Amino acid sequence: MHPALAADLDRLPALLARTLRQATDALATLEARPVVPPAAPDPGPDPGQETALGTGLGPGIGLDRALDEFARRWAPRFSASAGPRYLGFVTGGATPAALAGDWLTAVHDQNSNSALDGAGQDLERETVAALRDLFGLTAAHTGTFVSGATMSNATGLAVAREWLGERLGVRPSEDGAAALGPVRVLSGAPHSSIAKALSVLGLGRRSLVTVPTLPGREAVDPAALDRALADTPGPAVVVANAGTVNTVDFDDLRAVAALRGRHDFWLHTDAAFGAFAALSPEHAHLTAGLDASDSVCVDLHKWLNVPYDSAVQFTRRQDLQARVFANAAAYLGPLGERPDLVHLTPENSHRLRALAAWFTLRAYGRDGHREIVERDIACARALGDALAADPAFRLLAPVRLNVVCFTLADAPTAERLTALREAAAAEVFVTPTVLAGTPALRAAFSNWRTTPTDVHRAAEALRTAARETG
Repeated sequence: MHPALAADLDRLPALLARTLRQATDALATLEARPVVPPAAPDPGPDPGQETALGTGLGPGIGLDRALDEFARRWAPRFSASAGPRYLGFVTGGATPAALAGDWLTAVHDQNSNSALDGAGQDLERETVAALRDLFGLTAAHTGTFVSGATMSNATGLAVAREWLGERLGVRPSEDGAAALGPVRVLSGAPHSSIAKALSVLGLGRRSLVTVPTLPGREAVDPAALDRALADTPGPAVVVANAGTVNTVDFDDLRAVAALRGRHDFWLHTDAAFGAFAALSPEHAHLTAGLDASDSVCVDLHKWLNVPYDSAVQFTRRQDLQARVFANAAAYLGPLGERPDLVHLTPENSHRLRALAAWFTLRAYGRDGHREIVERDIACARALGDALAADPAFRLLAPVRLNVVCFTLADAPTAERLTALREAAAAEVFVTPTVLAGTPALRAAFSNWRTTPTDVHRAAEALRTAARETG
């Protein structure tokens, strides 16, 4: 064994204890650290080292010195993205139980794809069943863990592609996407990952047909969707939204599903974070009809607060899913009525992402995660109220769930909003967007740590930045 490896193995308990101290220190300072630290030059390798890693792989320095270098060079430059005022994108954190599960995922290092070594698969299936219940899906929906919403959407649309082939008498998984001819994928306000998925799947970005939305909304107009489906008869794919990124608007999922009485289409619902509305009695009506979907995307490293990367995809047609992703090799598990996970996603190697989700679900249950969801919604409303009361700002949409979409009341240019966002970044991080042609900012609440105190600090930081950059 290499001397550095042997030395680290001999001292592993002490080195892991030191790693724990670094991790504990990082978590303990989340609320005090700059949310996004100002740009700073790389201090370079430790004294006495000739090169940093990026300039060539020299002799190893061992874990002890690597921990030193990480603490000096990299940790101070990381954002506090796991913290309560990182409101950019739709970013969760990691609950204590999820963090423990993620650490143990690395310790046990399972490739949970095969029944030949099946405990990981069993744990994943148990976790998927719990999530299915959490979101009100039916027993007909089977699910698999994937890396994120983009891969979840891509997997669901890959199954939809095979369904189109079934309707047309071809097999895209065998014959290629060209065998389908022209394909229509209709949606009111599709997330950018939908177009990416269509590109990857060979259906092409131009197959995406944007359908008019309701006035002043991002929710699709069911009557317009009805007309669009009638324009070109034949099987199609509809991508419904259960929580748009800019304003967390929800399509009327029941009305969309009802159109299948007149049109032949696969219904894929992008519920990346909106599915969690099902946990709140006040907001569960938004997800009514989700169970009618043929495939569903839910992102877990958002509102479930498990570490990156983690999402789940559900479908009613696991038989078609296995046809798309079947992998023939003697050393892999069987493809049958209950296919191994290796036959259900693009990944042959499949990290046991389910363990972090299992831990947080088991530790806090439905009530614990409902509390997180409802507290984040309340925090979003509070920030929305604070900004609406300030003449410097203007809300561009009602706060429907957990995102505040706002802009400057006067001259809301992209440049001014960038200056404001950067001026506030040490205290609160928000991301830029454009809504109906207006440059804007988004504050998304999905972290389990966020409290009303953080809302107050965020609002004050944005007000101060607006004055300073005005």
